[in-house]
Amino acid sequence: MTAMKKITPDDILDTAAYTAERKTHKARQREIKKDRRIDVGPYVSFYFENRETMWHQIQEMLYIEKGGAEQLADELEAYNPLVPQGRDLRCTMMIEIDDEARRAVTLRKLGWIDEKIVIRMGERTVRAEPLHDTERNTPDGKTSSVHFLIFNFSDEDVAAFRDERQRVTLEIEHENYGHSAAIAGATRASLSADFD
Repeated sequence: MTAMKKITPDDILDTAAYTAERKTHKARQREIKKDRRIDVGPYVSFYFENRETMWHQIQEMLYIEKGGAEQLADELEAYNPLVPQGRDLRCTMMIEIDDEARRAVTLRKLGWIDEKIVIRMGERTVRAEPLHDTERNTPDGKTSSVHFLIFNFSDEDVAAFRDERQRVTLEIEHENYGHSAAIAGATRASLSADFD
């Protein structure tokens, strides 16, 4: 599977074929995803998507909901926007707080956090752009616990990301949540493959 190709109905296994191979596919996804998750601070996790993770998500939705061709069209529309297109990284950002009361209070302090995310490579910065599928911030400053983001890279940005001499970090610059994490090792290698 290549990074740039959108998922089409021809790529989808029928329910019987997927069911027969589901255990193998789920094990493969665990291996892929372990190198594509970055936790930033105590509450926020970034799940960087690629064509394989989105293919698996669509297959799982069809397996669980059994909605047929009509559902497939909806799933392709929902998940294809998270397939990288060769010069970008795409991710699901989740604010994960188990305690419901604490989660409600925290989300009210993090309005527009999705506009405050950057990847920094030395002196170069790539700012996240929210996928505008729906508004995820309310006028009173409450944010959603789930956001979908795109980081668009220039050729120079890609070169900096791949340059082992450069330190690469994922940073949240929100006034109420200022945290960062290094992008290194197997995670950096996995994300670099999205640029091919």
